Amino acid sequence: MALASEPVKTQLVDKMAKITLVDDDENIVASVSMALESHGHQVKAYYDGVSGLAALEADPPDLAILDVKMPRMDGMEVLRRLRQTSEMPVIILTSKDEEIDEILGFNLGADDYMHKPFSQRLLIERVKAVLRRARAGEEEAGGAQAGSAANTPAKPLKRGKLTLDPARHDCLWEERPVKLTVTEFLLLQSLAQRPGFVKSRDNLMDAAYDDQVYVDDRTIDSHVKRMRKKFRQVDPEFDAIETLYGVGYRYRET
Repeated sequence: MALASEPVKTQLVDKMAKITLVDDDENIVASVSMALESHGHQVKAYYDGVSGLAALEADPPDLAILDVKMPRMDGMEVLRRLRQTSEMPVIILTSKDEEIDEILGFNLGADDYMHKPFSQRLLIERVKAVLRRARAGEEEAGGAQAGSAANTPAKPLKRGKLTLDPARHDCLWEERPVKLTVTEFLLLQSLAQRPGFVKSRDNLMDAAYDDQVYVDDRTIDSHVKRMRKKFRQVDPEFDAIETLYGVGYRYRET
């Protein structure tokens, strides 16, 4: 019986992540923490935005889960400040049901967004999907260090002024760094792999999100808008990501 339980324990350890939860609702903190810990994750909880941001900066986790409405500093402001120095994966929680809040969250760089009340099972699936995308780059980087012929790491992708290095999660435009979140990197990589070819929003969803996670068109549009803003901070004339209204997006090699 003990032998049968050992693979399960190993699997939990392999998947364990450090997660920081910031929410002023003690009941939600307790229930979400228990759910995450039951899946092998290590959870640290904070009850206001100021202490949460300080903890995220001092001891960066693998994933942050932020509530929007909190005392001292709301979740959107925490996310805004966090994105000035970090691209760690972030899931936003909110009791609000206004579309503008969701759009604002994605524009600030959230990787996913959930409305309260939500099922613990759905949250766990969202956490799995976000962590899976984040860890994909880490695994490729590990392969690069190993350097084995049987597991050759992905080579940097060069498209005109753009260089994408999946193994290091590096993005360069005219040799100048552009800091992208994991989701943004996957979306851009999908577009840049086939310059000139149109990718529908459904194609881009498949490239950046797990099959079990549903996102709508606004999510992809918000990520693209944020990517463009980041590139235009480096190059005000950036226009390599084209919108074909009613169809999707394509990468135009410059």
